[in-house]
Amino acid sequence: MHPSPRPASDSTTAGPPHSPSRWWALGVLCLAQFMVILDVTVVNVALPVIADQLGLGRATLTWVVTAYTLCFGGLMLLGGRLADTLGRRRVFLAGLAIFTLASLAAGLAPDAGVLVAARAAQGVGAALLSPAALSIVTTTFHGADRNRALGVWAALGGAGAAIGVLLGGVFAAGPGWEWAFFINIPVGVLVAVALPVLVDARRPATRTPRVDVPGAVIATGAIGSLIYGLVRAGDTGFTEPVTLLALGAGAALLVVFVAVERAVAAPLIRVAAKARRPVAAGNLVMMGASGLLLADFFLASQYLQHVLKLSPLTTGLLFLPVALVIGLGTHAGMRVIGRLGGRPAAVSGFVLAGAGALMLAQVPAAGNAWAHVLPGFAVAGVGLGATFVTATTTAMAHVDAGEAGMASGLINTGHELGATLGVAFVSSVAASSLGAGSASAVPVGGYGAAFTAAAVVAAVLAVLSGWLMPAGRPPVTDRPVFAH
Repeated sequence: MHPSPRPASDSTTAGPPHSPSRWWALGVLCLAQFMVILDVTVVNVALPVIADQLGLGRATLTWVVTAYTLCFGGLMLLGGRLADTLGRRRVFLAGLAIFTLASLAAGLAPDAGVLVAARAAQGVGAALLSPAALSIVTTTFHGADRNRALGVWAALGGAGAAIGVLLGGVFAAGPGWEWAFFINIPVGVLVAVALPVLVDARRPATRTPRVDVPGAVIATGAIGSLIYGLVRAGDTGFTEPVTLLALGAGAALLVVFVAVERAVAAPLIRVAAKARRPVAAGNLVMMGASGLLLADFFLASQYLQHVLKLSPLTTGLLFLPVALVIGLGTHAGMRVIGRLGGRPAAVSGFVLAGAGALMLAQVPAAGNAWAHVLPGFAVAGVGLGATFVTATTTAMAHVDAGEAGMASGLINTGHELGATLGVAFVSSVAASSLGAGSASAVPVGGYGAAFTAAAVVAAVLAVLSGWLMPAGRPPVTDRPVFAH
């Protein structure tokens, strides 16, 4: 068995194999990824304030959130492939520039149209930045260091979502919702200055890179259609005609995409790579973990504000312990993976996620956040932290260096699809409680049903991951792990 040929793109590295600069580079890349993940949730708590100041209707308010998710998830595969063909550092910096400028435009937005357009542009930048960054991490670190680096990276998924909710409440109650976007500007400038110093872009392309344009267009349409249908289902249910049309079109385009990828000479995704067991298992676990975590955040935030009548700032502060326990879960997951492998880490993580959801299903009409929300969320957070690191480590540990961007695009797409699916699913189940809005007496039966449904999904995922995840520990070598 031989390693695949070196890709024609750059061999992006962050210093020699044992150079401390690699860890500084990881910190800079993680800072950029943290900014991207944070923007998925940072506006959620601030939405009522944004609606009042800009005069946004309910439908437009939804697009402030979903315009970002649609472009982020829909363009991720293209972003990953561009990183493989045009150069990882180059694509990362392009995405960072787009994201930072779009953040400035969002903070300065005078009306709904500009804000939604800026959010869409943020999604485009994130779709370029995120898979390129993970690709640099994967090709820079090897052996045990790679697993440690991917563990740090995985912790950002849950912690970024939690801290995004916190900062949204802080900004809404303090300097203004605009700072949810302005905060990205100094971070973007810092990363843009530091990354070229820490990450080289050696061995430029020796031939003209090729990108599967038809595949990219079809994949973007398919994923965008699926995300749109799932988001719409959260408002209208899964039986509404437009929702069914969007979901059906997305499924049909996926079938067409597979056919195109089998036919073209330079596919966006090698179907054989996607079907490889570790890659498939990692994507399943990532979708499930992301869906459950964002579903828990969505339901808990609604319950705390509409049932317990807490302010956005208090709600955000209550989620800070959740970010901490997710980090603890990630650390525990790394240790389990290193000693026993990804299978027990994934199974135990989903079991804990289900147990936490069952605890949350008991939320009463006159409850207390510390007694009825945080304990269950903490249990679920520990488990989901472990599943995030399992998903990333499993999917990326068996990937050829020339396809690291493609694989990271897949795993990040799974994150966005899972998040959208999770929120759409539980919002449909909890419709009886969510429809009451901020009425004086909000029924809690919908919340209990939705958390119970999340627990059932977690149990199913525990069984599926136990069957699909490869046995044993991920490879530990002194060189990149190449596909066989």
